[in-house]
Amino acid sequence: MKIVSVVGARPNFVKLAPVHKSLSKYCDHIIIHTGQHYDYEMSDIFFKELRIPEPDSNLGVGSATPGEQTSEMIKRLEIEFGCNQRERGEEGVGVASKPSLVLVYGDTNSTFAGAFAASINNIPVAHIEAGLRSFDSRMAEELNRILTDHSSDMLFAPTDTAVRNLKNEHVAGRIINSGDISVEVVEEAWKFSKNSTILKELRLESKSFILFTMHRAESTDSYENLKTMIETFEELKERKIETGSTSPAGKQKVSSSGENIPHAIDTNTSHCLQVVFPTSKN
Repeated sequence: MKIVSVVGARPNFVKLAPVHKSLSKYCDHIIIHTGQHYDYEMSDIFFKELRIPEPDSNLGVGSATPGEQTSEMIKRLEIEFGCNQRERGEEGVGVASKPSLVLVYGDTNSTFAGAFAASINNIPVAHIEAGLRSFDSRMAEELNRILTDHSSDMLFAPTDTAVRNLKNEHVAGRIINSGDISVEVVEEAWKFSKNSTILKELRLESKSFILFTMHRAESTDSYENLKTMIETFEELKERKIETGSTSPAGKQKVSSSGENIPHAIDTNTSHCLQVVFPTSKN
């Protein structure tokens, strides 16, 4: 049996790790990377630290508008699945040709592209982390979730609420209450985190800080929203230091604003704005 996992962004990689660990014992598990996230800190580091083997194929789609990016993924995935021999040409049949099942994860553009490319070519699809809903159709992720769920033959729901959401939408696929795969990810990460040197690198003492991360477009696309969030952390009156990071988009927003956010320290890492907030010791 050949099972293909389609991944492309950070959340996909994290969920892929425990699935590959189990599946690779029993079947031919092929990993296709769409290239949605493509540099070290957004992609390679997850494969390295979560001990995931290098992808069998990287489509190298890269950055583009959501529509352009997703359509290009679908086109290239059809070739990988052996469904578009005209485009493949002399390259022949790839390692992912004619899979028994395609696995997709979460709610990224890669998730929907994988589900659509497989479903439209009558290849069974399984969606891991199905049924999650924000009920905010302005979010690209929400559209990806809904479209993927309605394209899938098997829907692995992490919670009872997710199961109810899927039943309320009358999805055609089989619903399985599988539990949250993130629990396995955290348990595995806990094992190797004991050897981490990050506290030393950031000159922090254990349990003396709060870690936060910002990557949602609603937070990072607006400089005013980003500034408000940072100022809110500054007002905390606990004897702690908050250390956080934002996405490349967030970093660019701060850099291009021409304004100065107090206590925001750019550590010159290539893809992350690290922010340290010393607060009152009272």
